[in-house]
Amino acid sequence: MRSVCKLFVALGSLLLSLRPAFSIEPAKPQGNLPACYAQLGILADSNGPSAPAVPDGLGVNIHFTDARSGEMHLLAASGLRWVRMDFTWSRIEKSKGQYDFTAYDRLVSTLEASHICPLFILDYGNPLYDGGLSPYTEEGREAFARWAAASAQQFKDRGVLWEIWNEPNGSFWRPKAKVEDYVKLALAVGRAIRDAAPQEIYVGPATAGIKFDFLEACFKAGLLDYWRAVSVHPYRQTDPETAQGEYKRLQDLIAKYAPGKTIPILSGEWGYSAAWKGMNEERQGKILPREWLTNMASSVPLSIWYDWHDDGENPTEPEHHFGMVSNPYDPAREPVYEPKPAYRAAKTLTTVLSGFRFDRRLEVGSSDDYALVFKKGHATRIAAWTTAAAPHAIVLPAGRGRFEVTSYLGSPLPALFADHQRLRIVLSDAPQYIIPANRTQLASKP
Repeated sequence: MRSVCKLFVALGSLLLSLRPAFSIEPAKPQGNLPACYAQLGILADSNGPSAPAVPDGLGVNIHFTDARSGEMHLLAASGLRWVRMDFTWSRIEKSKGQYDFTAYDRLVSTLEASHICPLFILDYGNPLYDGGLSPYTEEGREAFARWAAASAQQFKDRGVLWEIWNEPNGSFWRPKAKVEDYVKLALAVGRAIRDAAPQEIYVGPATAGIKFDFLEACFKAGLLDYWRAVSVHPYRQTDPETAQGEYKRLQDLIAKYAPGKTIPILSGEWGYSAAWKGMNEERQGKILPREWLTNMASSVPLSIWYDWHDDGENPTEPEHHFGMVSNPYDPAREPVYEPKPAYRAAKTLTTVLSGFRFDRRLEVGSSDDYALVFKKGHATRIAAWTTAAAPHAIVLPAGRGRFEVTSYLGSPLPALFADHQRLRIVLSDAPQYIIPANRTQLASKP
């Protein structure tokens, strides 16, 4: 553990990086880019999967192949390691059998330079086949599968996660969601990718919500023989912690259809609009780390926040306000987008917990109260908050000593002191990070 002096230096640097006129330094790589798979723990190996270190399993949705000037600099400075992006069939195959990957080659090169990994969504219809609808004939499915295989071969060994479609149980499957057609396509793509590039990782089905009927139909059809992870979009307008029970149910369902295998759940897209009722930018900033921390505590190795920047400026349009940064772009300023509290909360989490892995949740007497322990070697840090309506105090088991405290936005809070093996902290709906000084260690139980 760092000395107190070094800790204050680190916290001072953090504050400088989080103030409105901040200087941005891209996140440092952790291993080579082809290790994108391994850092999530979803490659089969003799030791099985392990929880990724922060921030190796954190990312954001984007909607571009060519970033604006200064944009990737800002995104990389958040500390995130993944982006999720549509890999659009009709954009690549404009003549039958002819594939133009130029735009995505540029994007992958840009991401590599920023030490960020891509999750590409194999998606949407092509006017060359099935009238542009989601593939429903053998010809359409075979064409889509050939394109998917060529795509996997094109970007082989560059750390891409390949996801089959986006929310096929909803309006993105045209003209109407039909699980039987989706399953046929997903199986055809699984076989094609396995033949063309067997080391590439293929996942699905990216459902809107955690929809068990749709998911079970996919599992019954044998897709867990091809998918290395199951991706879902756990959207809700309730607290993110409410997803825990659904994750457990889905983990049990996966185990039923893939006994003896370890197939993790990915939170492939999930965010909260600041324009929803009861939500605003401040609360959105509190929810983002709670969502990610809940996923880590639920053995979900990848969490993709939706969205990177706000899609518009209409104050009453929810679709315009999912972003980590605001909508207006100004190339003459630094940063080029105005960071929202969600961005600052993401940067704080990736900075304070960098290199740490989730270890356990402490029992503190109430299911509403969260005290998550993260470890890096012998170092320990805690993320703590409550879903209860009012702030209140709890007591954690701890050795004597001083604890520094950082808010969810990166500002220092008053230091805490443990005495008689007890550390008293006041929880609120905003996560705070508790950092033991002088190698103070937490007890395993109260």
